[in-house]
Amino acid sequence: MLFESVTDAIGHTPMVRAAVDAADGVEVYFKLEFQNLYGMKDRVARNIIMRARERGVLTEGAPIIESSSGTMALGVALVGASLGHHVHIVTDPRIDRITLAKLRALGCEVHIVQAMTGGGWQSARLELLHQLRADLPGAFWPDQYENPDNPAAYRALAAELRRDLHDFDVLVGSVGSGGSLCGTARALARTMPDLKVVGVDSVGSVLFGQPDRPGRRQSGLGNSLLPGNLDRRLIHEVHWLNDREALAATRELAREQQIFAGNTSGSVYHIVRHVAAHAEPGTRIVGILPDRGDRYVDTIYDDDYWTAQEIDALPRSSSPAPISARAGDVSETWSRAADIDRSEDKQRLLFIESNTTGTGMLALELAQEFALRPTLLTNDPARYRGLPDTGAEVITCDTNSPAELRRTILREFRREQIAGITTTSDFYLFPTAEVADWLGLPGSPADAVAVCRDKSRSRRRLADAGIRQPRFAVVTRGDQLEKAVTEAVAHTGLPCVVKPLDDSGSNHVLLCTQVPQALSQARVVLAEETNVRGQRTAGAVLVEEYLDGPEFSVETISRHGETHCLGIVEKHLAGPPYFVERGHVFPAPLPPGAAEHLTGAALRALEAVGLTDGAAHTEIRLTAEGPVVIEINARPAGGMIPELVRLTTGLRMQEQQLRIALGREPHPVPEPDGVAAIQFLLPDRSGILARVDGVEAARAVEGVQQVTVTASPDQRVGPARNAYHRLGFVIARAGTAEEAVAACAKAQTELEVVLEGPSAVQDRDT
Repeated sequence: MLFESVTDAIGHTPMVRAAVDAADGVEVYFKLEFQNLYGMKDRVARNIIMRARERGVLTEGAPIIESSSGTMALGVALVGASLGHHVHIVTDPRIDRITLAKLRALGCEVHIVQAMTGGGWQSARLELLHQLRADLPGAFWPDQYENPDNPAAYRALAAELRRDLHDFDVLVGSVGSGGSLCGTARALARTMPDLKVVGVDSVGSVLFGQPDRPGRRQSGLGNSLLPGNLDRRLIHEVHWLNDREALAATRELAREQQIFAGNTSGSVYHIVRHVAAHAEPGTRIVGILPDRGDRYVDTIYDDDYWTAQEIDALPRSSSPAPISARAGDVSETWSRAADIDRSEDKQRLLFIESNTTGTGMLALELAQEFALRPTLLTNDPARYRGLPDTGAEVITCDTNSPAELRRTILREFRREQIAGITTTSDFYLFPTAEVADWLGLPGSPADAVAVCRDKSRSRRRLADAGIRQPRFAVVTRGDQLEKAVTEAVAHTGLPCVVKPLDDSGSNHVLLCTQVPQALSQARVVLAEETNVRGQRTAGAVLVEEYLDGPEFSVETISRHGETHCLGIVEKHLAGPPYFVERGHVFPAPLPPGAAEHLTGAALRALEAVGLTDGAAHTEIRLTAEGPVVIEINARPAGGMIPELVRLTTGLRMQEQQLRIALGREPHPVPEPDGVAAIQFLLPDRSGILARVDGVEAARAVEGVQQVTVTASPDQRVGPARNAYHRLGFVIARAGTAEEAVAACAKAQTELEVVLEGPSAVQDRDT
C-alpha cells in the first residue's frame, strides 16, 4: 500500500483472528493498533495537530508541547516534526530508554520532571508544561486528556472495524485518557446500538471511582486525574488488573498468540480471554491492542525487573471479584463491576444561542422533560424574553468566536456531562454543527449545514442534482456593482428578488421590477457588514428569478439520513415588494397530488445538500410547472409553526429536534385532527408603541387558542419589512382551514395598536 507521507500511513492497521478457549462459534479478533509507526496514539496526534492547524490554533512553525511518557509523545513527535514544528515533550523518570531514544532521534526536546506533586507524576508534568507554555508564546498544547479531537481520531478506527467485520458484539479496550475506547465506541454506537463495551483499567486508578495509587507500574492505562474525554456512559462493564496480573498477561500474549506487545495490550488480552470463555456461541469479540513490546524489554520482559520490583509477591486472582463501584468497594486484584461510577451531575443539553420567539424558549423548557439540564451559551442573556422562566443554566461567552466556544465548553464540562447540543437560531446552525462534530454528538455534517446557510451554495448544490429552482446569480462586494447587477438581472429576468446570502427572517429581501431598484437594494445588502447577532455577513447578494404561485413549507425530521415529513404549511405573505409572512395554515389545504409533489421535492433537496440529522424547513413555491425549491433551512420552522403542528397533531417539533440531538428516534407522526392557523399582528404605520388594546376580547373569539403581543411598549414600530417587525400573533384551531383563518381574522378585528407620535423604524428584535 503506497502513501505519500508517514502521516498518511497512520491507521490502516491489521486485524487478526485469535484462538482462545471459548465455546464453538465464538470469534475473537485483535485490532493491532501497535502496528502504527509508533503506536495507536499516532492517530490522536495526527488528528489533533491537523485540526489545530485547520482552525488556526497552531500556526506554521509554532512549537508543540505535550505531556506524555509513552506513545502519545512519539505520535506528537512523528506528526509535529513531519509538519515542521519543534516538539517539546514533558515526561517523568518512568519513561523507558527506548522511547527516550526515539524522541531524541526525532529531534524532540525532552523535559523530565524530578519529583511527584500532589496529583502524582501527571500533575508534576502538567505544572512544568504550563511553565514551558509561558516561556514559549504561541506554543500549542495538544492536551490529549481534554481535547475532543482525541476521541474524534478514533472514528477512523471504528470505520476500519466496520469495514473488516461489519458487525460484532463486544468491544474490549483499555482506558487512560478516555480517547481510544470512548471515541471508538461512540462512533460505533451510531450503527451498532447493541454493542457491549468493556473497559480495562488498572488497580489504583481513579477513572471509575477507585482511590488513587500513584506508584502503579503499568503505563498507557489508568490515571490519577479524571480526564475530560472520559465518557463512562459508553462503557457497560469495567475490569481492574493489578500490576502482576497485567504484566503476566502481557507475557502470555506473546507466548500464546505470538504478539510482542506492551502491558496495555496484555491487559486487554486478559479480559478478552475472560469474555470469550463466558460468551454464547455466535458471539464476536474485538480487542484493541494499542502498544508494542519494545518499550518494555527492561521491565515486563526482564526477569531481573520482576525480582527487583517483587512483582510475583503481589496477589493474583484467577477470576474477577465482583465489586460495586458505586458502593465504594476497593479493588486489590482482578475485579469487575457493571454499576460503573459515572458522573453524578445531571447531564446537560447545550444550546448555542436560540431564536427569540416563544419556540426558542419552549425548546429550553422541554429539555427538562428528558431529565436534562438545559444550558444556554449566549453572548447576551438580556436578548431573551422569558429566559429566567425556562430554568436554563446560562453561560455567557462570545458565541461568535469558534475558539471561545470551544474553550468555554472545555472549561465548563467533562465530555460525559454533555448529552447533546443544538440551536433554534439560524445564525448559529453552522457553529452548532461544528461543535457537535468536534464532540462526536449527533447532527448533520457541518458542510451540509453551511450549504443551507449560504443560499448561493445551496442553489449550486440543487442545480447539480437537477432540482427545480429559480434562475440565480451572485453579486459580491468585489464586483463592479452596476455591471454585475445588470448582468444578474439579465440572467434572471424581471421582476427579480434581491436578498442576502446568509440572513434570516426575510430581512432585506425585496421584489425588484427595474434594474436601478435591484442595484439600490444590492447596495443596501452589501452595506451591512454585520448581521443582527454581530456576525460578519457574507458580503454577497443573491439575485434570483421571481416565480409566481402559492408558497408552502415542508417540515421534516431526519435521523441517519432517514427523513420523515411532519406536514406541509401554507404560507400567506403580506404582499410585495417585501416578503413578510403574515400568516400560516397547517395542514395546508392542497389539491389532489400536490402533497406528494411538494414532499418529493423537499426530500430530494435535503438529499442533495446532505442534511442527514435534525429538523428542516424547506420553502417551496408551487408553480404551474410544478414545485420549485426556494430555500432549505436546517432547523425547525419558526413563526410559531411548531405550535400549529402541536395543536393539530399533538406532536411537538422542538421535542423531535431534541430527540435527534440526543441520538434518539423521533416520534411517529400522527394524522392531523383539525386545522390551525396563525395571523401576525403587523403595524400599518410608524410610531412608538403605547399598547395593544382588545387582547381579552380577541381571546374570547370562538376557536382562538392564543393571542400574544410580542412587542414592548415604547418600541419603535412601522410597516413590516421583515419578520422582526411583527408585533404579535393570533392562533386559532377549527375543523377546516377556512374556519381557522376566519377565527384569526375576527380576533384581529378586536385588536387595536395604539401608537404615540410618528417615528422612523430604527430598531428591530434580534
